[in-house]
Amino acid sequence: MIREIRPADRAQWDPLWKGYLDFYQTPLPADITAVLWNRFFDAREPVNCLVAEKDGALAGFVHYIFHRNTWEVEDVCYLEDLFTAPEARGMGVGRALIEAVYEKARQAGSRRVYWMTHETNKQAMILYEQIADKTGFVQYRRYL
Repeated sequence: MIREIRPADRAQWDPLWKGYLDFYQTPLPADITAVLWNRFFDAREPVNCLVAEKDGALAGFVHYIFHRNTWEVEDVCYLEDLFTAPEARGMGVGRALIEAVYEKARQAGSRRVYWMTHETNKQAMILYEQIADKTGFVQYRRYL
């Protein structure tokens, strides 16, 4: 079952978030995680979270954001984070979470959902290439 995250999910979401950060070898201070968590429940924030639940346990999450862009009138949807618990992989959880974001984007009037992944995330890319178009764009970044 895919659903909106609830405040009571924090104890189950935390280890999934840690697993996601560990996968990308990206430690974050606790205050950043706290701000992210609070954004999910603030109607003024564009940050959203859906979770996959199986037998009462969270099996994965997806974070997504609607934002303006220069190429379309409608807001676009950026799928920022996607993670499936190791024990739930290969069961369609990732696909279901992405499809749920597609539906949220349709409901919001958005015509485009996009995301990035690391080039070493080969297993996820097998799924992504089945359900989305690979654009060929390369990301550049500089922290300030």
